[in-house]
Amino acid sequence: MDKQTYYFIGIKGTGMASLARILHDKGNQVLGSDIEKETFTQGPLLKNGIKILPFDPANLKPGMIVIQGNAFGDDHPEVKRAHELGLTVMSYPEAVEWEVTSHTSIGIAGAHGKTSTTALLAHVLDGVEPTSYLIGDGVGKGNAKDRFFVFEADEYRDHFLAYHPDYAIMTNIDFDHPDFFKDINDVCDSFETYGKQVKKAIFAWGDDKNLRQLNVNVPVYYYGTNENDDFRAENIQRTPAGSTYDAYFKDQKLGTFTIHLYGEHSILNSLAVIAVAYMEHVDMADIKRELANFTGVKRRFSETDVADEKVIDDYAHHPSEIKATIDAARQKYPDRQVIAVFQPHTYSRLAAYIDGFAESLSRADKVFVTPIFGSIREQAGHISSEDLEAKIPNSEGIDMDTMTKLLHYHDAVIVFMGAGDVEKYEDKYKELLNK
Repeated sequence: MDKQTYYFIGIKGTGMASLARILHDKGNQVLGSDIEKETFTQGPLLKNGIKILPFDPANLKPGMIVIQGNAFGDDHPEVKRAHELGLTVMSYPEAVEWEVTSHTSIGIAGAHGKTSTTALLAHVLDGVEPTSYLIGDGVGKGNAKDRFFVFEADEYRDHFLAYHPDYAIMTNIDFDHPDFFKDINDVCDSFETYGKQVKKAIFAWGDDKNLRQLNVNVPVYYYGTNENDDFRAENIQRTPAGSTYDAYFKDQKLGTFTIHLYGEHSILNSLAVIAVAYMEHVDMADIKRELANFTGVKRRFSETDVADEKVIDDYAHHPSEIKATIDAARQKYPDRQVIAVFQPHTYSRLAAYIDGFAESLSRADKVFVTPIFGSIREQAGHISSEDLEAKIPNSEGIDMDTMTKLLHYHDAVIVFMGAGDVEKYEDKYKELLNK
């Protein structure tokens, strides 16, 4: 995009904040509007000199290019004012697509793991070549001389169908977002449509039976740990320090790689990164170096030490993600008890996945379930957190008034998981520990 003044309606949204930072880094004037409630994306925007205003149609000025957040309809007063002034108004996906088509672009999609994989690929490529990137947790960086553009391609409400990248990584297909997709076939159709818009190649997880059935117009390279995968991890060694493995493309050994990340999913994510780099002829020695010095993503297995406890904060809110997080905790701390504190996100989500949640959470030594985050108004069939507890052996409820239950554990790993406001329970627990 040429240097312009960009105005973001809903600038604090995670994707919007990322894109705002990219355009600002490229020398554009960037400002926007949003609600006054503080969000975690706000600080980095202000630190970068990006102005955040309250909603007001008077904010709009001639010559601005307006980027309209997904949460805001055409009846929003600022959107209406932008059209009255004859300004160029782009949706968020349209604005991202502009970046996608201007570079060698890699879009990362998947029900789980896309933020972690996007962050890992962005870190690795940025350490080797000028790279711009957009990560769905509010992180974005622009480089005016970029060779690569790495971005998170979200399937929710088919947002990723706006994009036509050179490469796609597909970490998995799962039935998620039951408020939008009818069933797993509906999800598969969307991924296949997205796949048909990819220009050069797709890298997909080989164990996913739905990804194995992709019918697209470009080569699909499968990555994993099996003989029939194109990119393979062999001789895997998982220790409390991380994982080391030999990476192969077909019969060609690409090198031995080490990551200081945990869980089998982290090995798979790094293998996808190696696959993209290999196809773009990036030196494997550089990839090896950058993989080894990556330390992780906000709210993805974020650790703090409090008293004699390891406290882990993770965004996991789907059975597959919970399983992966507990697996990672077991790898890093094989000699400690793993205590899970899980906050169900919505009533409808709990109803849809209750058996899966129970199965995944049962992998912890002890499980505590908080009240459901979602509004009582959307209660589905009067389901409750107690219904989940009933399906998990050795589990019980916990709330803000009973957090002292966690003080019975010592030298343990306490994992707080959820997509709502589970951090409030974590903060309360830390406060009790510090006392």
